[in-house]
Amino acid sequence: MRSKTSQGLLLFAIFIVALNLRPAITSIGPMLNIIRDDLLLSNTQVSLLTVIPVICMGVFAMLAPILNKAIGLNKTMYWMLLLLAVATGMRYSVTSFSVLLLTAFISGVAIAVIGPLLSALIKQYFPMHVAVVVGIYSFGMGMGATLSTGLTGVFYVKVHSYSFALAVWAVIAILGIIAWAVTAAHPIEVKQITEQPAQKRKNPWRSKQAWSFLIFFGLQTALFFSVLTYLVPIAVSHGMTLLQAGTLLSGMTIVQIFMNIGFPIVLQKFASRTPALVVILALGIVSIGLMWTADPLWFAIGVLVMGIPLGGLFPICLLMPMDATDTAEETNSWTAMMQTGGFIIGGILPLLIASLYDYTENHYVTLFVFLVLFVAMLVLALQIGRSAKQSS
Repeated sequence: MRSKTSQGLLLFAIFIVALNLRPAITSIGPMLNIIRDDLLLSNTQVSLLTVIPVICMGVFAMLAPILNKAIGLNKTMYWMLLLLAVATGMRYSVTSFSVLLLTAFISGVAIAVIGPLLSALIKQYFPMHVAVVVGIYSFGMGMGATLSTGLTGVFYVKVHSYSFALAVWAVIAILGIIAWAVTAAHPIEVKQITEQPAQKRKNPWRSKQAWSFLIFFGLQTALFFSVLTYLVPIAVSHGMTLLQAGTLLSGMTIVQIFMNIGFPIVLQKFASRTPALVVILALGIVSIGLMWTADPLWFAIGVLVMGIPLGGLFPICLLMPMDATDTAEETNSWTAMMQTGGFIIGGILPLLIASLYDYTENHYVTLFVFLVLFVAMLVLALQIGRSAKQSS
């Protein structure tokens, strides 16, 4: 048992590490046009800087249980945070597109491993408060994304260097290493239950429920990154200025952050996650309807409402494998499996949306794709809810 002090330090470390799981990706967005013009890139080339890390987060998620078993949680976390710091810091000396691609790849690998390990850690050390700690975890991620999308442009204006604006986020990776060193002074690990017979372990790759989690996670990831990428262009196509669209995006991310921390706390009060999940997905469909109107006020309200599902879906995705598994080791493998396929789906779908827009030059098509994603998740949520009842 860890003392209350060491538990508090662990919570703080989880929050600081979670801050690092989005800036390497989301800081690129505000600088996309500037990078494209400086390095003479096409739109397709520059979009790879956000697509590659998301796909890497899927392809390399299964490294998490492997590295945990091989070298332990502490060493794995140190190495991944160090890789993240180095990759982000390398952007200070950007001389070519290939350097940026390399940093995107390394960042994606590091984030891919950290995510499942944090989920397993929460399952093991906070079994009675999983939803609240997941809220802190997702709040940290949301805060990291918001800070990087909001401040990267400010850093660029102040220093007139996109290299500096991108590299400065290495600082929070260094803070993550320090925070982990402090909490790791007390023993910390995700136990491998070697005495459990292999045939009794829940193999996620053979579970229909785990595959449902994977697809659901992939759809919500695709929605999250697509909305962050295309919201400003959609708003501009509705007649807003770039400044108005940016302000609206900031408002949506504030709603999202409150949902990151608040929604998991609300979920603790319910025996089933399904009703709350259905409600926020229905609100997502309503938000698309409001954004579909040409009226600026209704569009703005729709964008703010969109922050509710964007903020609530990720923490509930983290809770799904925790609810379905019995041990931290199983949670690690189920989360890794879910994120493996989910992030690949989440990386590919935004590219398809971009291709559709190139073909149609109509952002109502983009909104329709968002609607399809919400409807598909709603169907999956009901199916997952039925599966949970049958297994309980």
